[in-house]
Amino acid sequence: MNEGMRIYYDEELDYLTIFIGESRPNYGEDITPGVTIFKDQYTDEIIGIGIQEFKEKTSSLQEIELKLPFKINFVSLQQDN
Repeated sequence: MNEGMRIYYDEELDYLTIFIGESRPNYGEDITPGVTIFKDQYTDEIIGIGIQEFKEKTSSLQEIELKLPFKINFVSLQQDN
């Protein structure tokens, strides 16, 4: 499966979302205040994360380190030609 990563940042709400793979029906589950994981509605597979007050939680937007509650296999992600 060739999965892509979709990243969206809403500056007005200071909310970052990251999703892996194609868009599909999902639901959110808060894991800590301001952090939501998104799971596939049918398989419960983790497919994304949402972070409220993102800028406030980072010291610099130049270098961002996120500790996601799931692993991403970047080797399996291939660039489309």
